Amino acid sequence: MAMAGRPPFLAVALLLVATVMLSWGGNVEVAEAQTPVFACDASNATLASYGFCNRKASASARAKDLVSRLTLAEKVGFLVNKQPALGRLGIPAYEWWSEALHGVSYVGPGTRFSPLVPGATSFPQPILTAASFNASLFRAIGEVVSTEARAMHNVGLAGLTFWSPNINIFRDPRWGRGQETPGEDPLLASKYAVGYVTGLQDAGAAGVVDGALKVAACCKHYTAYDVDNWKGVERYTFDAKVSQQDLDDTFQPPFKSCVLDGNVASVMCSYNKVNGKPTCADKDLLSGVIRGDWKLNGYIVSDCDSVDVLYTQQHYTKTPEEAAAITIKSGLDLNCGNFLAEHTVAAVQAGELSEEDVDRAITNNFIMLMRLGFFDGDPRELAFGSLGPKDVCTSSNRELARETARQGIVLLKNNGALPLSAKSIKSMAVIGPNANASFTMIGNYEGTPCKYTTPLQGLGANVNTVYQPGCTNVGCSGNSLQLSTAVAAAASADVTVLVVGADQSIERESLDRTSLLLPGQQTQLVSAVANASRGPVILVVMSGGPFDISFAKASDKISAILWVGYPGEAGGAAIADILFGSHNPSKCRSVSASFSLRCSSVVTTLCRAFSDDRALCFGHGRAGGRLPVTWYPASYADTVKMTDMRMRPDTSTGYPGRTYRFYTGDTVFAFGDGLSYTKMSHSLVAAPPSYVSMQLAEDHPCRAEECASVEAAGDHCEDLAFDVKLRVQNAGEVAGAHSVLLFSSPPSAHNAPAKHLLGFEKVSLAPGEAGTVAFRVDVCRDLSVADELGGRKVALGGHTLHVGDLKHTVELRV
Repeated sequence: MAMAGRPPFLAVALLLVATVMLSWGGNVEVAEAQTPVFACDASNATLASYGFCNRKASASARAKDLVSRLTLAEKVGFLVNKQPALGRLGIPAYEWWSEALHGVSYVGPGTRFSPLVPGATSFPQPILTAASFNASLFRAIGEVVSTEARAMHNVGLAGLTFWSPNINIFRDPRWGRGQETPGEDPLLASKYAVGYVTGLQDAGAAGVVDGALKVAACCKHYTAYDVDNWKGVERYTFDAKVSQQDLDDTFQPPFKSCVLDGNVASVMCSYNKVNGKPTCADKDLLSGVIRGDWKLNGYIVSDCDSVDVLYTQQHYTKTPEEAAAITIKSGLDLNCGNFLAEHTVAAVQAGELSEEDVDRAITNNFIMLMRLGFFDGDPRELAFGSLGPKDVCTSSNRELARETARQGIVLLKNNGALPLSAKSIKSMAVIGPNANASFTMIGNYEGTPCKYTTPLQGLGANVNTVYQPGCTNVGCSGNSLQLSTAVAAAASADVTVLVVGADQSIERESLDRTSLLLPGQQTQLVSAVANASRGPVILVVMSGGPFDISFAKASDKISAILWVGYPGEAGGAAIADILFGSHNPSKCRSVSASFSLRCSSVVTTLCRAFSDDRALCFGHGRAGGRLPVTWYPASYADTVKMTDMRMRPDTSTGYPGRTYRFYTGDTVFAFGDGLSYTKMSHSLVAAPPSYVSMQLAEDHPCRAEECASVEAAGDHCEDLAFDVKLRVQNAGEVAGAHSVLLFSSPPSAHNAPAKHLLGFEKVSLAPGEAGTVAFRVDVCRDLSVADELGGRKVALGGHTLHVGDLKHTVELRV
């Protein structure tokens, strides 16, 4: 309703100004008397003389000028996330902690929603997004999230520094935070990190000067962090015993790619110790690797209160001053928490730390804020200043969330029951504790979504439904089991859809699982309903981590199984799209009426237009996801300790190893599993060479003696690459999306993985259509493995490349 006596447009304008002033810490009526709303506000002539306000100077020069104007007492305030205002220099308060794991989140105190922006697009949890194996999609999501984040920042509802993504390896299936990650494979996690970070930071956007960022991303949690709370072992005190080989082979690659290829603005060190040292106090890991080897162009931040934790819980230092000193000297720039603000001055006075060390840390922080435009005045007058509430929860953004869920959903079993035909179904029983889930669908580190579509709503939009929860909650204890009504509904329906799985009461931050079975009596519910059902039974598992559902896989009573992760705000609509096979675009659709796009890909697909006229072509919404994690049998949780960090198997003790790269035991479903409604065939268009010779230097020792491997660096690696070109054909009768995964099985040198992922591409093909997928394989980068000391080596001998059942061996020689 407009303000009385004022034109509607003026009322809206005044409301916007008032909201911005309040959000930035000002007061509508007495704003002049409060702390500054914007740093280096152009309306304040005094500020123009300050060097740090000179937008023509470099970010480093501006930061140096600002640091020179501060007292030590003022400096330490800029070492913590809740940055205080400094009125004498016209600097407002700033909250560094915002989150954007799969959409703008309210979890961090730097972001909030209001009537002006009541919600933001909530994408699926990253574990499901990763299942799409679509690198262009990873970036597209990042761009949308950063647009909505900047839009909220411009009206004072969000910060500029977002501590996302989580790129830890999903090493153990019981980990409560696995849902936040891109899965268990280092290459997939690396590709996800680079794509999402590049989209979030959007450094190449129109109007952005070199080095400037749309928002600042943060890759976390560095490193070897994947135990939260398992049987009393907590992340705060857990010491991850990791070999150098496993560290460099499994845990470090996503972070390395994030910094080197994604040019991320920040890396967050974790709570845990690695081999006896807290990561936030490990100079080798921080200054040595992140800033030294990888040349981080940004800042290093601690996980929240982890500096306090290493002193009070890990007892790593004797005094708080020592804790402040060792973290800053190790390379930490920003403390999430208040520990450094409280103890750094005393550390300097005690001689534990120099003021120059403090200067270095806050300089890194100030440079980041300079690159983000924080010191450039009113954000609405900057490169992204036109963004506002109108750019949040747009129809195209919400459609992208739905499309992401469609691409990620994994079809694990299908005896021909899917896709369903809505015309032939008069009644559908929708049963299960997640059948009408809403909040559960968006997982953790969530924000208020634009709108929910639950599974029940999505299915109900296609056919008549009868709903029975079966259990009052996912815990499905004896008291909550409602078996009789669920069985009755299934017995009278043409088809039954069971939606089971987990929620944040089962798996989350600070809560790891102890079992791989479905929670409570969900297995009994599924079996009873399946046995009573009159028609086909479709089992839908909504979860972050995997379950042992061998009983359902083997049951003739269960026609199909899908894993849907935590599918985001549009999850219910996406599930229905997959079950009914209804989403099958015949031509490109642009999200903007001003663009008329044609896809350059091998098939007409759903396209999304970007502001720079680039077209991102997505695949058909039929089931095309692949599992990004291994699904282990329940016995794995009974025999393997979650705290055992070893990746490689040990035959002497029966230890089976971890993830598809090393695990030697049986699986329920394997990494990369995923069915389609159609049949895709692969054939080689241009076969790689049968052998590749590495031209070693005359004095190389491997010219005179037999070697199992050679270094993956040096002149012999220059331009040593070959192409793998595949013809992929849809031999079925329906259109389908298909993820092409290229693996390599190396020789057995250095206890190498059984196989590892080299690359992946997403294609979408109409019936009978064929397309070409090409991979460029760099021998030293892609075919190398980590040796026992963590160095990269190329094993000599046969490397078997495989896509599905298609195999080709390349022998590496010297």
